[in-house]
Amino acid sequence: MLREAERAVLAAIDNERIVAELRELVQIPSVDGTAAEVAVQAWCAARLEALGLTVDHWRLELVPDDPGFPGMEVERDEAWGCVGVLGGDATPGLILNGHVDVVPGGTFDARIEDGVMWGRGTCDMKGGVAAILGAVAAVVAAGIRLRKPLAVHTVIGEEDGGVGAFATFRRGHRGEACLIAEPTAGTVIPANAGSLTFRLEVPGLATHGSTRSRGVSAIEKFTVIQTALQELERERNRDPHPLLAHLDLANPLSVGTIAAGDWASTVPDHLIAEGRYGVRLGESLADARTAFEDAVTTTCAKDEWLREHPVTVTWPGGEFASGLLPEGDPLLADTVQAVTDTGSPIPAVKGAPYGSDLRQYAAAGIPTLQYGPGDVRYAHAADEHVVLSDVLDAARAYALLIVRRCS
Repeated sequence: MLREAERAVLAAIDNERIVAELRELVQIPSVDGTAAEVAVQAWCAARLEALGLTVDHWRLELVPDDPGFPGMEVERDEAWGCVGVLGGDATPGLILNGHVDVVPGGTFDARIEDGVMWGRGTCDMKGGVAAILGAVAAVVAAGIRLRKPLAVHTVIGEEDGGVGAFATFRRGHRGEACLIAEPTAGTVIPANAGSLTFRLEVPGLATHGSTRSRGVSAIEKFTVIQTALQELERERNRDPHPLLAHLDLANPLSVGTIAAGDWASTVPDHLIAEGRYGVRLGESLADARTAFEDAVTTTCAKDEWLREHPVTVTWPGGEFASGLLPEGDPLLADTVQAVTDTGSPIPAVKGAPYGSDLRQYAAAGIPTLQYGPGDVRYAHAADEHVVLSDVLDAARAYALLIVRRCS
């Protein structure tokens, strides 16, 4: 049975406004490292101010030398943070988080057909951000008095490491619990595996292709390493964490790019391969790196050429540690109840294999989970889209969660 305040906030959800704001958000092409990434944060700050929140909109100081810096994969001349707080100066009882940066590719026209919005960022994750704004607007419109403040964190740089969330914590923003509105396809996700970007440099010995036996092909030597990495992946997936046991690969290892050779008739003497390496739940980044590096070192020691000319391993790009909601934390039950009380099916509870800002909130001691509109299979995809009814359902669940955690 819903209480009066809960019924009031659900009645105040403005469907048309949520869809209109999602369209505005998607039409800002906020690709990582572009000027539009700055513009979208200004849009969010203005929207939160219009709702009556106290807004902290600040230019980020990027500090790559900080020991906790999560890394970046694009250059930024300028970057901004945005936090809005509703209901006082105490520690917020709930944070709603959404990243507003998007990856390159796709279109930004926010086309709507048959109840579906198409375009880059609709799913990952401006649909979730629009749902957050719609929920906050409903709380304001319903005149709900909050006993504990509510905080909204919009962040940039999530796609290439998480510099936005990192800067938000460095600024001093905290809360008792956090929901991240990532696309979860109706599932509540209390855990994320992590990931690292690796680079392998494989040496060879150049010679003319007609006398290739005089040289050593870096490509052929990479195949030796690739075989070892495939075995490493099998080993790291033999006993997955229970929250990830539903996946065919809980901790995938994938080579994404390979570059070698400078002439068709020359045996290549250098190869560079880069890829993504899954970090197990509960595993430190240092331990994950050691396992990878040991596998490469052991393989090199068994090969006559690589023993004297070993492969170099480096770790460019963002660092995504794993993250996990503490067992028994009430945020999980509260979120599941809020979802079902809006009339949606009881959500499954599962972990996810990708990295996100969840791990930064968890590392800061803030119990965090993910629940949001959209299906991650369409994130970054050529056919990226979000079902608008899912966005509206998420807004209702967030509104109930705000009332129950903060009022």
